[in-house]
Amino acid sequence: MTVPKEMPEKWARAGAPPSWSRKKPSWGTEEERRARANDREYNEKFQYAVRGPRPPVPSSWVGKEGQSNCIKTSKYNILTFLPVNLFEQFQEVANTYFLFLLILQLIPQISSLSWFTTIVPLVLVLTITAVKDATDDYFRHKSDNQVNNRQSQVLINGILQQEQWMNVCVGDIIKLENNQFVAADLLLLSSSEPHGLCYIETAELDGETNMKVRQAIPVTSELGDISKLAKFDGEVICEPPNNKLDKFSGTLYWKENKFPLSNQNMLLRGCVLRNTEWCFGLVIFAGPDTKLMQNSGRTKFKRTSIDRLMNTLVLWIFGFLVCMGVILAIGNAIWEHEVGTRFQVYLPWDEAVDSAFFSGFLSFWSYIIILNTVVPISLYVSVEVIRLGHSYFINWDKKMFCMKKRTPAEARTTTLNEELGQVEYIFSDKTGTLTQNIMVFNKCSINGRSYGDVFDVLGHKAELGERPEPVDFSFNPLADKKFLFWDPTLLEAVKMGDPHTHEFFRLLSLCHTVMSEEKSEGELYYKAQSPDEGALVTAARNFGFVFRSRTPKTITVHEMGTAITYQLLAILDFNNIRKRMSVIVRNPEGKIRLYCKGADTILLDRLHHSTQELLNTTTDHLNEYAGEGLRTLVLAYKDLDEEYYEEWAGRRLQASLAQDSRDDRLASVYEEVESDMMLLGATAIEDKLQQGVPETIALLTLANIKIWVLTGDKQETAVNIGYSCKMLTDDMTEVFIVTGHTVLEVREELRKAREKMMDSSRAVGNGFTYQEKLSSSRLSSVLEAVAGEYALVINGHSLAHALEADMELEFLETACACKAVICCRVTPLQKAQVVELVKKYKKAVTLAIGDGANDVSMIKTAHIGVGISGQEGIQAVLASDYSFSQFKFLQRLLLVHGRWSYLRMCKFLCYFFYKNFAFTMVHFWFGFFCGFSAQTVYDQYFITLYNIVYTSLPVLAMGVFDQDVPEQRSMEYPKLYEPGQLNLLFNKREFFICIAQGIYTSVLMFFIPYGVFAEATRDDGTQLADYQSFAVTVATSLVIVVSVQIGLDTGYWTAINHFFIWGSLAVYFAILFAMHSNGLFDMFPNQFRFVGNAQNTLAQPTVWLTIVLTTVVCIMPVVAFRFLRLNLKPDLSDTVRYTQLVRKKQKAQHRCMRRVGRTGSRRSGYAFSHQEGFGELIMSGKNMRLSSLALSSFTTRSSSSWIESLRRKKSDSASSPSGGADKPLKG
Repeated sequence: MTVPKEMPEKWARAGAPPSWSRKKPSWGTEEERRARANDREYNEKFQYAVRGPRPPVPSSWVGKEGQSNCIKTSKYNILTFLPVNLFEQFQEVANTYFLFLLILQLIPQISSLSWFTTIVPLVLVLTITAVKDATDDYFRHKSDNQVNNRQSQVLINGILQQEQWMNVCVGDIIKLENNQFVAADLLLLSSSEPHGLCYIETAELDGETNMKVRQAIPVTSELGDISKLAKFDGEVICEPPNNKLDKFSGTLYWKENKFPLSNQNMLLRGCVLRNTEWCFGLVIFAGPDTKLMQNSGRTKFKRTSIDRLMNTLVLWIFGFLVCMGVILAIGNAIWEHEVGTRFQVYLPWDEAVDSAFFSGFLSFWSYIIILNTVVPISLYVSVEVIRLGHSYFINWDKKMFCMKKRTPAEARTTTLNEELGQVEYIFSDKTGTLTQNIMVFNKCSINGRSYGDVFDVLGHKAELGERPEPVDFSFNPLADKKFLFWDPTLLEAVKMGDPHTHEFFRLLSLCHTVMSEEKSEGELYYKAQSPDEGALVTAARNFGFVFRSRTPKTITVHEMGTAITYQLLAILDFNNIRKRMSVIVRNPEGKIRLYCKGADTILLDRLHHSTQELLNTTTDHLNEYAGEGLRTLVLAYKDLDEEYYEEWAGRRLQASLAQDSRDDRLASVYEEVESDMMLLGATAIEDKLQQGVPETIALLTLANIKIWVLTGDKQETAVNIGYSCKMLTDDMTEVFIVTGHTVLEVREELRKAREKMMDSSRAVGNGFTYQEKLSSSRLSSVLEAVAGEYALVINGHSLAHALEADMELEFLETACACKAVICCRVTPLQKAQVVELVKKYKKAVTLAIGDGANDVSMIKTAHIGVGISGQEGIQAVLASDYSFSQFKFLQRLLLVHGRWSYLRMCKFLCYFFYKNFAFTMVHFWFGFFCGFSAQTVYDQYFITLYNIVYTSLPVLAMGVFDQDVPEQRSMEYPKLYEPGQLNLLFNKREFFICIAQGIYTSVLMFFIPYGVFAEATRDDGTQLADYQSFAVTVATSLVIVVSVQIGLDTGYWTAINHFFIWGSLAVYFAILFAMHSNGLFDMFPNQFRFVGNAQNTLAQPTVWLTIVLTTVVCIMPVVAFRFLRLNLKPDLSDTVRYTQLVRKKQKAQHRCMRRVGRTGSRRSGYAFSHQEGFGELIMSGKNMRLSSLALSSFTTRSSSSWIESLRRKKSDSASSPSGGADKPLKG
């Protein structure tokens, strides 16, 4: 940025930073932002304040808008849409490839197909995509115009004028009124509230609907009068534009003084002013420089493993295409040299062709054009349509709709659906994801005594259902009637005036950032930034210490009915590094005291040594609370003398004015005062599990999905929740706990854990060592690398060492051998690092699920991110790929929607490649019989319509609607999920099988009609063989064969499947007869020359016999193979379908028996049954709801399938005496 040379000398004397004297480049990276109030001429010297078009800018400034507060999220305008959109679409390799083919087809010497065979599908695809992009951009334009044309009041030349948002400039002073959106990032100058306070809602920024307070600095809070504001000429020097919503660092220079600015003084664009009549603000960042727009960057595009495999396969196919072209080109050159020269009189070369070699060269390109349909452009369109359909199924799923919150499940992306069926690792937050994040004050420890438990007359702890009535808070008119507490001794201690108890609740009523709203006398509503804080302040309220109101400098509390106002001297706010919060207050007697609450791991190290005995007792209580799954905080205080506080406050002011490393300097100052504190006690808050969490985790575990919990809670709390939700069980072989504080300790603990697992594996490993098993574990996820079930629990400080480069593999190897992993006390960054570690080395599909802002990095890092719309705003939802309101819906998302999406996509791809190879390879065989002349077998219209009309809808119907087993069975048998994890349904092996089947079909499709037509005659005795009749026969055979094949592949028939399959056949014949009709010939005689060919050809019985023979020979091997596989080696889905059939037969038998019973006969016909009953199935349990493990072991016995088992049983029965006795009856 260009910085003006002139700078007031008085400000330089006030301590201007040395960087001011340096002249920065006119255009480049902005190092600091400068804005002077009410001085547009001065601000326009900086490029960020220009109103109107800017001069040309370098690439680093692309995206900055011409008008300072004008935002533009749209990509196109009327003039640029067509060229820019086409340029973007041709960035796709597939589109470029087909454009290249189209160009080849426009060259007459090599084109054997009309150009429309490629341009029609290409234009169709480009048009569909362009319409979608144009629609999206239209709504962006509409939204931009709506926002940019909002009105705001701007102070110009001492007068408030109405201006559109897009005309607001940096340095302007604007007025906001209640319920208005903030137009730009503003420095709050003054407001209608006392002390320059104002209240805002930040839902558009972070999703949190609770109100937050912002405050003007004292020196500007009195500038409420327009005349005073018009004379205000302060200059702000601050950080450059960035995307950090919770941080701001700057300094105001005014009247020879400088004043520190922080995030508490800022109103960010996107916020809404609430409960404040008006306020004035100075524009610091505008338009694309605002923090809201800085956070609107594009999320990294995620691709599925099938996408990556498809890209590889398409390259292989292209290589195969080139090989076929080379073979045919060589054939053409040889044929022209050996044979073609003899027919120059009849078949002369084109003018440009002067040799057989050049003829082969041209033939190569001709065959590239003809054979390109092995990878049709419709493949990519069909994939997107199928994915869109799967996304709508998720959105429409009523079983994933939360009635309480009226929140449906939402697929926020359409590109990852099939990867939901391949997840191996789930990384979950705890609070708000596994738990409800609705906090309840449950227990506390005060001065070494624990409160919250209720005991019966025998001294035993009473359970919840056995407890008496809750504590009566009727003495307190301001109590929250929804608050329940069961231990009356705590209220008695408060009423008796116990000083420790009073100080405990006094701390809870003072040390917080809660906002109080009193709608009517005595009706208090608390707005807390976290549910924990709200629960603690509500507890203090009910026990007689009612937080009533606050100003920037005071806090008013009603203590046992008496209103007391404390002077608020400082707030030492909470963050993820400090993990504590403190306030410094002066009571009415003038005594200064610091109150602090925070995590036990942080606070216990900062206590005075005299509290050691109390510390030991409180630590026991903390461990007890954590063992019950409660969230704990430690409370402490410290008295400060006046002299020390004044000296400390001066150092704090200096740190807050620092231009660099301000946060670090403040943290150091805070660290100093938060030491040698006196322990008061601890709180324990209950956060209950969400409904259905244990069942969901158990089901996902049976599906061989490993679940890792990454939480910021302490170890005991996390472990207890682990047992509650069935992640950890008493049946586990061992739960390893890693708590080392050094690299060596962590390494040793991980080594011992691996040794124990290897020892148990050797004992039951049947001769395999651990490493051998580990190497084979990727072959089948059913085979565990180690015997037994283990779990790993690791603390945050230990995890920091475990994630170091030289130890991460040891940690990963140990963790992945465990059934469950719990990481405690982890930071948001560590969550993302753990996910990245598994992605990097395991090559497995990962899913991260969370509900808060601290989960965003983890959600974005994982292959699939799932957001829970819970109590902590919607930051996680906004960053996610899928969202819903409860963790239990995850089982349905994966086991039903994910598994079906993977199954459908795999079947779609297998069939698509099969039908296109069967279609295209016929040209290859025909090349050997047409002199390698690049003549096509089919009519060019058939080539154009084959993938667009004749075969597109049936495969789409299968890809959207197909299912192997119903949704109930998918949930009952989670082992059905494993094929997706092992990528069994579509991989390189399956691809080559599909290709082989397609090539086999093409061979029969060509040679059977060719052999028949060589000798066949028509009814009138004339020769049947001619080019057009042969083309019609082969094309008809192809359409019928691929239609029968998709009928075999379809596992779930709907009316849509029937309509599309049989309708496509009908459409084929309708178009075929139409193209050979007199009508089209009369209109286009040069295009449709072969009048009546289809009618004459298909009227011959020989042709239909050829079509039937071709169909049977192509399909029968497939039917035979599938029948044998079903008999000899059924997979789990086959077994599940069989159990369904058994159940249906049993129900039919029971209904039949009931009908027979109604005739009044008392005699039983069971002994004279003409077929074997289901006794074996009933005794074996196979007709019941089989466990997943039982079904898994049942289906892995390849030599003893269920069919063989039944047959063996029948043969045994036949050879027994009773079997022999049955024979005469059956005869």
